[in-house]
Amino acid sequence: LMTEYENLLSIAKLAVQEAIKMLAEMTNHREEFDFCDDVPREMKAEADRVVESVILKILRTTDVKILSEELGEENDTGGSQLRWVVDPIDGTVNFIRMIGPSAVSIGLWEGEKPIFGVVGEYPSGVIYWGGHGFGAFADKESIRVSSVKDSSKAVLCSGFPSRFDFSSKSIEKSFKIYSEFGKVRMLGAASLSILQVAKGSADAYIERDIMIWDVAAALAILQGAGGEFSISPGRFENSYDIFASNGAIKLEQ
Repeated sequence: LMTEYENLLSIAKLAVQEAIKMLAEMTNHREEFDFCDDVPREMKAEADRVVESVILKILRTTDVKILSEELGEENDTGGSQLRWVVDPIDGTVNFIRMIGPSAVSIGLWEGEKPIFGVVGEYPSGVIYWGGHGFGAFADKESIRVSSVKDSSKAVLCSGFPSRFDFSSKSIEKSFKIYSEFGKVRMLGAASLSILQVAKGSADAYIERDIMIWDVAAALAILQGAGGEFSISPGRFENSYDIFASNGAIKLEQ
């Protein structure tokens, strides 16, 4: 089984590398984007579609079904619980507006369980990968979560995703959690936020109504780095409320 996973891992790495190359070529097309009709805060770039087609072409050489941000579920036949979860560009706004890094994200999950993830950071080109049975790596270098236990001295990554509920009750709940931490950072890409926890730069991550394709790969890598997470369904199809940490920091419910 592990050999099968290793084969799939090398295919995912290839797909991420090709996607990062493609992103570099798309930088002149940054102005080609729209806001979504159904999710008004969501920006979609032409690059999302181009990069996705590059990735899907490679992943379709496997028989594993695919859940992708732009195309939804495909190849959903057979009894296998395995599926690719793909986000062609996580941090589209960062990419379009040149605010900060964005990422290409491919996770392999079996049912509700992450097997491994591959995240390519753009423009640095660093490829993060790993999973429960694999460890966790930035390119070839091993990464590990921090050992910070005290949330008042810890760094929390968070964000307001496109589907975030901005009601005062929801805001209050979020800020109560933020207030327990020493510092809060919003990086504009959920996968990269979780990777900060995986490599020990941050200590915890929380986001509500974040889409599964934004986090699937990074959560697998976080497990490989010794971290843990809890996940519960959000208010939309494929959206989730997620708390992830180094394992030493727990969320006060």
